[in-house]
Amino acid sequence: MLRVALLHFCFEDYTIELANALTNYVDLTLIQPCKIADFCKDALDPRIQVFSFKKPRIRDPRNLLSMREMMRSLHKINPDVLHVQETNDPWYDLTLLLSEMPPLVTTIHDVFWHPGDRNNIFGSDYTKRISFYRSQEIIVHAESLKKILTQDFRIPQHRVNILQHGELGSLYQRRAKENNIQREPYTLLFFGRIWPYKGLNYLIEAIPLIAAKIPEVKLIIAGRGENIQQYFPNGLDTKRIEIINDFIPEEDVAALFQRATISVLPYIEASQSGVAALSYGMGTPIVASDVGGLKEVIKHEKDGLLVPPGDVQALADAIICLLSDRNLQQRMQTAALARCQQDLNWANIAAQTVDIYHSIVNKKQKYHLVNL
Repeated sequence: MLRVALLHFCFEDYTIELANALTNYVDLTLIQPCKIADFCKDALDPRIQVFSFKKPRIRDPRNLLSMREMMRSLHKINPDVLHVQETNDPWYDLTLLLSEMPPLVTTIHDVFWHPGDRNNIFGSDYTKRISFYRSQEIIVHAESLKKILTQDFRIPQHRVNILQHGELGSLYQRRAKENNIQREPYTLLFFGRIWPYKGLNYLIEAIPLIAAKIPEVKLIIAGRGENIQQYFPNGLDTKRIEIINDFIPEEDVAALFQRATISVLPYIEASQSGVAALSYGMGTPIVASDVGGLKEVIKHEKDGLLVPPGDVQALADAIICLLSDRNLQQRMQTAALARCQQDLNWANIAAQTVDIYHSIVNKKQKYHLVNL
């Protein structure tokens, strides 16, 4: 059985589900910073061995010691393959540049930072390119991301693999306080970090147009980010809009998607979307912008509706169409849940991932035979 080390610094929910599925195929060890260990510990399959290391803030020079500790764990494991969930940490990138690594697979969730994302770490857009070139295999979640890597960064096409972002509803349902919450028939949900590229302003502009046709409509805005009050210069209609401008505890996430009839993603830029993966896992139909990786994962008029980015009228019309048609809602809910047993299923994704591991190991073995 292959020995695999799975290293992550972020994307905890994705890593948990992937790790649990991989452990049916490989001997898996998870390496992670201590600060995210609490989020993961109760959700991981007990067969997974876990190494945690201290990770200071990004500007702290003690990161040098942190990276040395991480490398010691890696050498102790001595894996056949190292699989890294993309990091925007320059300390790791420099360690990757200067250290000898096992055969390396890297999952790239975002090739570039999103416009207006203030969590951007200075210089990481440049240092993360090291992982593009040092990885023997790369995994992305959309054809558009593969195109960027192969055309803009000259990564050979055969090294870039497209695997779907698995559904996340199951994880949050397992962690929920309650799972018997009734859907509110006219409630919309905008969930996640609130930054300009998420297009929240277009959804807010669409609400009066929707309310003119469906007076019962309600919008939940749930997530942390920039100053939410700037979106409401004329004041907030608290009867129509509910705001939770804070970090959402994992045990409360499922309830928001269970309440909502539609999950709305009015983004003006997107690579892939964990929110879409969560929505499908909860059986919540999506209305989203036809942009980036969203247009690849959402099947228009089957399990969601796509509209041109920034088009307020088209966004309102799509939401009105879906809120007004219970049969269409039911068909899309059924289709979304069916996707979770097909291309968004973690067992299927893990099997495809293991095929990539075997490919990289076989290439290494052939190389050694040729050079004997």
